[in-house]
Amino acid sequence: MEIKLSVKNLDAYYGKNKVLKNISIDVPKNKVVAIIGPSGCGKSTFIRCLNRMHEVVGGTINGSILLDNEDLTKTDPVLLRKRVGMVFQKPNPFPSMSIFNNVAAGLRLNGVRNKKQITPIVEKCLKQAALWEEVKNNLNDSGANISGGQQQRLCIARTLAVSPEIILMDEPASALDPISTTKIEDLIFELKKDYTIVIVTHNMQQAARVSDYTAFFYVGELIEYSDTKKMFTSPDKQQTEDYIRGKFG
Repeated sequence: MEIKLSVKNLDAYYGKNKVLKNISIDVPKNKVVAIIGPSGCGKSTFIRCLNRMHEVVGGTINGSILLDNEDLTKTDPVLLRKRVGMVFQKPNPFPSMSIFNNVAAGLRLNGVRNKKQITPIVEKCLKQAALWEEVKNNLNDSGANISGGQQQRLCIARTLAVSPEIILMDEPASALDPISTTKIEDLIFELKKDYTIVIVTHNMQQAARVSDYTAFFYVGELIEYSDTKKMFTSPDKQQTEDYIRGKFG
């Protein structure tokens, strides 16, 4: 099995407060890894470390994060975020931009200016995000004028436009209705053919549905990490079983 992302002995801090403690996880290529655990256990901090956004909010880290054996802690963060895309909990399209320009924004930031180059990439990414058929006739409308579920798929298309290798998703369906949630889950299943995905979710049923591997975090520690089916049927740790059965959380 080819490992795409390898996290070794990762500690994360806010000031002197240690919020992640000695986390080691290998993420296989073209698989989905779900991060589960109760609120405040370090799930979102963990994925923000993977594209160094934790540093943007004043945090610090120790340890190594290797993407194809290249240490991301020593990589230019701007170049890193081309390779490691991020989709947030709340859809955040640029409201002053059209649907088309939302998807094209990252391309333009990276120096692609020719509309003949940009147009087919925008169409491709909207198709990959299962949004093209819904918006192809109103690409000039504001990205804020579509439904929440469509906005989240637009943000996914925007992430795809710069050709990342890894997509991080921080509870991407938590603000969406059940129909939109199903579309996002179906999309994750399709995207893993071309991308490696790490998803934080508070919804254990969602983790069971969409992921190949699951990591259970508790109070900043990695309690258990294994094949998803095994995790949800016969976890190794009693603490994991108690959480999955809803005894705490």
